Amino acid sequence: MSDKNIISPCISVCKTDPVSGFCYGCARTDDEKKIWKDENTTNQWKLENIENLKKRFDGWALDAFNKSYKSKQDTGLSLIKKNLLESRSK
Repeated sequence: MSDKNIISPCISVCKTDPVSGFCYGCARTDDEKKIWKDENTTNQWKLENIENLKKRFDGWALDAFNKSYKSKQDTGLSLIKKNLLESRSK
């Protein structure tokens, strides 16, 4: 496994569903968010976690997550942050 930094799946929709305990934006639990921040967390765990998160989504929510996470990987900004910055510059 390379030492490449794995980008957090947070896409700036930070609200937790009170029933499932999953974040509406990234589908992580509070415990998973803490593990992501731990400097000892391996890239392998992070990659596996991202795949598990995607299984928690369905339909349009999975498509929206995939597009926003790809934007974050490519540009450093989730689609929400990108749109917010663009609207402020108008």
